[in-house]
Amino acid sequence: MPNKIEFLFDVGSPTAFLAWHRLKGIATRTGAPLVKVPILLGGVFKATSGMPPGSVAAKGRWMNEDMQRWAARDGITLVMNPNFPVNTIAMMRILAGLQGDPRFDAVGDTLFAGMWQQARSMADPEVVAATLAEGGHDAAGLLALAQTPEAKQRLLENTEAAVARGVFGAPTCFVAGEMHFGQDRLEWVEAAARG
Repeated sequence: MPNKIEFLFDVGSPTAFLAWHRLKGIATRTGAPLVKVPILLGGVFKATSGMPPGSVAAKGRWMNEDMQRWAARDGITLVMNPNFPVNTIAMMRILAGLQGDPRFDAVGDTLFAGMWQQARSMADPEVVAATLAEGGHDAAGLLALAQTPEAKQRLLENTEAAVARGVFGAPTCFVAGEMHFGQDRLEWVEAAARG
């Protein structure tokens, strides 16, 4: 029986965007259940004294090139967002509020596309609303969901639980009790998912 894959992510991470798409194929190939857990990367960085990789200029340039190589290899369109880094709290609260809801994946696809394929300024609530509406979603309802105490609390709890498990960035996957950080470690995730 395949092992469950837990995928902890924030839509503000371009590597999480690549993992979001790549993990779909891994789940299909392995038959592994894929559990997607929205976290707030800014909250993780604050709790762990972490910094985005791009804060080191040379590393940021290399990562941008490397991500394009991965995207090209896997046939994923990746447009580096000139608004990066972006405050993702509203988007992540929406997704936290949708955990367990059948709309979760479609809304996630739309938010990731707005961020990393359309390169929109996704910290702006009006831009998020327009992006959601264009994706066929109830934008007003989803933005209202982001303001509910339940969505806020779930995102906080997801983030705190991630930090307690040793998470320091996104994407992070857990399979059979082992942590795998980065979209470039998904081959290990696939192997672990197969058992």
